[in-house]
Amino acid sequence: MGSAPAPFFEIGKKAKDILTKDYYFNHKFSLATISAAGLGITATGVKLDDLFVGDISTQYKSGKTTVDVKVDTNSNVSTTVTVNEIVSGAKTTFSFKIPDQKSGKLDVQYLHDHVAINSSIGMNTIPVLELAAAIGSKKFGIGAEVGFDSTSATFTKYNAGISFNQNDFSAALILADKGETVKASYIHFLDPLNRSAVAAEMIHRLKTSENSFTIGTSHALDPLTLVKARLCNNGKLAVLCQHEWRPKSLLTLSAEYDPKAIISPSRLGLALALKP
Repeated sequence: MGSAPAPFFEIGKKAKDILTKDYYFNHKFSLATISAAGLGITATGVKLDDLFVGDISTQYKSGKTTVDVKVDTNSNVSTTVTVNEIVSGAKTTFSFKIPDQKSGKLDVQYLHDHVAINSSIGMNTIPVLELAAAIGSKKFGIGAEVGFDSTSATFTKYNAGISFNQNDFSAALILADKGETVKASYIHFLDPLNRSAVAAEMIHRLKTSENSFTIGTSHALDPLTLVKARLCNNGKLAVLCQHEWRPKSLLTLSAEYDPKAIISPSRLGLALALKP
């Protein structure tokens, strides 16, 4: 649906991607392969301080159906089955984890010309229900989401947001954390050819009157190399350099400096992704 508004969870996402996406301050490696029959295998390993964790996932596509199975280092098995276009504009996803018998969940997404609806229900006797909806168009959208826990008969979340998008900028305002937090974000695209953009996010917590902000920028040095930087109000400065050394394969170097940290004010991260 080319004219449909973005789903609620994507409100403010463009600015958030500039400020947070691909920043990683540990060591991460992922390797992906895919066969002619549509079977893909991805292995991921992450080094967190002195602890190494990882997972292996497989994906199989057949027509409108995609099946994803992931096994992590703790022998937990996660399975997701996605079916597209059961009816026009609809996508259905069923997921569950083993051995967690209460983890089953059914998600349904529906996109129409002027509405985007996402719903989720836990597949157990006392489920958690979630519903998010956005109305408008690609240029302007307003939406809300609610979550209800039928066990305690309480709302787990209720948030609202509004977005305004043009070719050269995007702005969003979100009321989050059950009305306790206001988030405002803005991104301006300076040069789409060089992927140059600046973004900012400001957060105001109503209960404590606490304010925080983050500003950031991105720029492509060449078609294969992207650099990013961000600065937070607490003084933290982070930079990133990402190079596509072969098609779809990325090498990402990240660094962060925290002037308030006493023991280790700087952090470095390396992420390598190999894809066919």
